[in-house]
Amino acid sequence: MDSLAKDVALISSIAAVPAILDVVCRTTGMGFSAIARVTEDRWVACSVLDNIHFGLKAGGELKLETTICNEIRQMRKAVVIDHVDTDELYRDHPTPRMYGFQSYISMPIFLASGEFYGTLCAIDPNPGRVNTPEITGMFKLFAELLSFHIGAAERLADLESHLLRERETAELREQFIGVLGHDLRSPLNAVAMGATLLREDGMNDEQLLTLDTIDRSVVRMSDLINDAMDFTRGRLGGGISLETRADRPLLPVLLRVIEEVRITQPDRVIETDFALLERVNFDAKRMAQLFTNLLSNAMTHGRRGTPVRIRAVSAEGTFELSVSNSADPIPPLVLERLFEPFERGKAGDSREGLGLGLYIASQIARSHGGELSVFSVPAETRFTFTMPTLGVEE
Repeated sequence: MDSLAKDVALISSIAAVPAILDVVCRTTGMGFSAIARVTEDRWVACSVLDNIHFGLKAGGELKLETTICNEIRQMRKAVVIDHVDTDELYRDHPTPRMYGFQSYISMPIFLASGEFYGTLCAIDPNPGRVNTPEITGMFKLFAELLSFHIGAAERLADLESHLLRERETAELREQFIGVLGHDLRSPLNAVAMGATLLREDGMNDEQLLTLDTIDRSVVRMSDLINDAMDFTRGRLGGGISLETRADRPLLPVLLRVIEEVRITQPDRVIETDFALLERVNFDAKRMAQLFTNLLSNAMTHGRRGTPVRIRAVSAEGTFELSVSNSADPIPPLVLERLFEPFERGKAGDSREGLGLGLYIASQIARSHGGELSVFSVPAETRFTFTMPTLGVEE
C-alpha cells in the first residue's frame, strides 16, 4: 500500500468525516464536498459526498495542475467563490469550465507541524453565497478538527506499528531462549557425565577440587537452563504447568530446601517459624523452586552477620510463606519492576543470572492461585507468598 492509499484509509477511519461532509453540503447548499490529499504531484480524493453525480469517489484522482487546490497548496490560503462568472480572479480560470462549477470553497488543512496536508472543499454547478464569515469560519474549524484527527490517527498507527515490532521481537527472543535452553542440555549432560567418569578413575585432591568446581558449574548452568525454559513456557504457553497433590506434607519440602541452601553458606544464620496446621494443594518441585529462589535471594542480598528469617503458616484458609532479611531498602522504581523478566534488582548488580528468578517465582505463585509480594523498608526486606489452603488439618 503506497502512502496516498494509506491516507485514503486513514481519512476513512475517522468517524467524524461523513458528518463533516454532510454538514458542509447542508450548510452551503452545495452538492459535492470532499477531503483531498494534495501533494506536489498528485490530487487524491480521500472521502467524498457527491449529490450532483460529479463522478468522483474515494481513492479517485484528478490531475493536480487542473485543480485550484494546487494553487491553494502553493499560496497556503483558502479560495472562496460565490459565482465564477462574476468573479474577477476566476471567471477566466480553466478549472471551473473543465469541471462545470459556479460556486466553490476550498480550505487548506495543515498538520500540527505546519505541513500542508490537503483541502476540505465543496463545489456546485450553481452560484451560491458561501463567502461569508460564518461559512469560512465553519470550514476553518472543520479543517482544524480534521488536522487533529489525522495527527491522532497517525500517532496511533505509529504506536500500533511500534507495539507490533516489540511484540514480534519479544516472541523471537522468547523462542530463541527456549531453543537455546533445549539445545544446551546435551553438551551440559556430556560435561556432567564426563566429570562422573573421571571420579571413578581415581583423582588426587587437587583434581577432585577441580571436579567439584565442574559439578557446581553444571548445577548452576542447569538452573539457568531451567529458568530459561520456564520463562519460555510461561510466556508462550500461557503459564507454568503444575502437578499438584494435597496428600503430601509441605514441611519436608521446605526443610530440604533450607538444608540445600545452608550448604552453600554455612556461616549464615537461618531462623524458622513453622505453624503448618492445614493442608495445601501444591506442586512439590515448583514449591521448592519458588522457596529456593526466595531463600537464595535473601542469603545473597542480606547483610552479613544478620539472620535470614523464614515464616510458614497455614491456618484459617490461607498458606503464607515469607522470607525476610536485613538489607538496604529496594528503591521504589526497582520495586515496581522486580517481578518482571530480565530485571536484576539494583542498578549495577553484577551477580550471575538472567534476571528471571523472581519472575518465575511469581509465575509459580500465580499458577498455584496465589500471589508473590515484596515489602522493603530500611529495617527489613520481606518476600511473601500467599495461597489458599484446603481448610483441613495437615
